[in-house]
Amino acid sequence: MSKPIVAIVGRPNVGKSTLFNQIGKRRVSIVDDMPGVTRDRIYMDAEWLNHTFTMIDTGGIEFDESDQILRSMRQQAKIAMEEADVIVFVVDGRVGLTSADEEVGHMLRSAKKPVVLAINKIDSPQLEANIYEFYNLGLGDPIGISASNALGLGDLLDAVVESFPKNDYEEKEEDEISIAVIGRPNVGKSSIVNALIGEERVIVSDVAGTTRDAIDTHFVSDGNKFMLIDTAGMRRKGKIDEAVERYSVMRSLRAVDRADVVLMVINAFEGITEQDKKIAGYAHESGKGVVIIVNKWDIFPDKDDKSTLRFTEDLRDELGFLQYAPVLYTSALTHQRIPRIVELVKYVADQQSMRIQTSVLNELIRDAVSVNPPPSHRGKQLKIYFMTQADIRPPKFIVFVNDPELMHFSYLRFLENRLRESFGFEGTPLKLIVRGRKEEEDI
Repeated sequence: MSKPIVAIVGRPNVGKSTLFNQIGKRRVSIVDDMPGVTRDRIYMDAEWLNHTFTMIDTGGIEFDESDQILRSMRQQAKIAMEEADVIVFVVDGRVGLTSADEEVGHMLRSAKKPVVLAINKIDSPQLEANIYEFYNLGLGDPIGISASNALGLGDLLDAVVESFPKNDYEEKEEDEISIAVIGRPNVGKSSIVNALIGEERVIVSDVAGTTRDAIDTHFVSDGNKFMLIDTAGMRRKGKIDEAVERYSVMRSLRAVDRADVVLMVINAFEGITEQDKKIAGYAHESGKGVVIIVNKWDIFPDKDDKSTLRFTEDLRDELGFLQYAPVLYTSALTHQRIPRIVELVKYVADQQSMRIQTSVLNELIRDAVSVNPPPSHRGKQLKIYFMTQADIRPPKFIVFVNDPELMHFSYLRFLENRLRESFGFEGTPLKLIVRGRKEEEDI
């Protein structure tokens, strides 16, 4: 199931971005800082009262002081209504209710989505009386906050999580593998989907940004059931001119959350870009299986018998955190290697679901320690007692030691490499958690 999407909307200079950043500063954010992974500031994974969700900051959208201002705001509100599970409507409590606020409020009232009304800049008791006029918007009880001073955020987030839908999607079949097709615009995602399912179920166009929706397509191959989610392409921030493309990012993130395996599609001509790294990084951090698809390989210039090797080496250099992901060179136009995609997806899904017995893991630990003794710090030696597998999809292992602070990240990486050498785990990230012996009962 995907995480709920919370969109922060409102006119300029009401404090949307300040609210977004303040939630991160308050350590509500659970975003991981991982080497080689750069997150786009438009979104942030957050947690409140055991609810995990994705917040979308729309603060970068500016409105011109022209006749089109209301039209632009109407478009913003409409798209937010369609894409978000909960909408946080931010207004300025110092300025008071404006006609622009009323225009957005009118659109939100007609929506079938929950709206939480946040009255920002209420940073003193004298300003609390300003809250009451916002009841005129007809959007329920306004919540006074001060984003800059972190006042009222708890009440705001309480209201947000209470509004989450109970069920986002129908449950997929138990033995069905869900696949998200992600990548920048115009790399051939829709063409690959069409080639896989053998019919024109998704619009194909050479115009970047044609696919706006994440479309579910169910199909069967070699007796295995699959569900394909074709996502809207993610653009670099500087090229998001249409508001609808900004919100298409929501759909792509939601698709990754729902997927078991992610197909990361790359244009062979353009190679790896910073945006590719961001998209792949989100899939990696989400613990999804990943297969890298290099599309349009049939028209790649000056190919020789070493071309795929060189390209793969470049991929490994640029996407250092995806060393485990298999790479497939395809052409959606000629169907070159397209049938191999389904085989790889099934293989990666099986790798993600693999369980290793604790006794076998402990044999691996003994061998690893004999080959490469654990590090020591200030005369204290790291001792590894045992390892056990705690979860699958992605595989999660808990390593019990005498002192977790003695575990250097390089030695943890060494243990991960030994796991991969012994058992494969191709296409899936691994989670290794280090605990002291006293935490043994918390498994």
